[in-house]
Amino acid sequence: MFTGIITDLGKVKTISFGPTTRLEIATAYDTGTIPLGASIACNGCCLSVVEKGPGWMAFEASRETLDKTTMADWKAGLPINLERALKLGDELGGHLVSGHVDGVGRLVSIKPDGGSQRMVIEAPAEMARMIAPKGSIVVDGISLTVNEVDGTRFGVNIIPITQTATNLGQAREGDRVNLEIDLIARYVARLLAPAL
Repeated sequence: MFTGIITDLGKVKTISFGPTTRLEIATAYDTGTIPLGASIACNGCCLSVVEKGPGWMAFEASRETLDKTTMADWKAGLPINLERALKLGDELGGHLVSGHVDGVGRLVSIKPDGGSQRMVIEAPAEMARMIAPKGSIVVDGISLTVNEVDGTRFGVNIIPITQTATNLGQAREGDRVNLEIDLIARYVARLLAPAL
């Protein structure tokens, strides 16, 4: 479990696509405190550390992960939002996040809004009904509050600290982003779905 509060902005060092994709991410984390097998959210994808060294961690990803996330677009130099797994007793600054990406959205527009950036994101149709105004959403691993919903589109505000501490400060219109809906919304939708 995670909180959606980014604690490091890493960078893809290498990525090798294949039956199992291997990637190395540069990090400011003290990797000596991260055990092999530890869960790290990388742009919202929960991945397990398979190798590490000073200033870097390696992960492996399945075809399913590439199909359900933006990872197939990743390349060396790409900034990656990182968060270590939540420990019992840690402050829950964002909201409960599983690290299981529900779908890929598209950044439709970015406009200045005072000191913030107003972003509109288009979600996949099957996810849109689970996104609610003033509810929580995860965008590339970042816990955000939904401002409004209009069909399959929703708006969020990115405050200055989020612009500098995450990759959203470098986002451009048209970019694809990983989305995870609120855990409660996911289970409510399942309970309200027609019985099998």
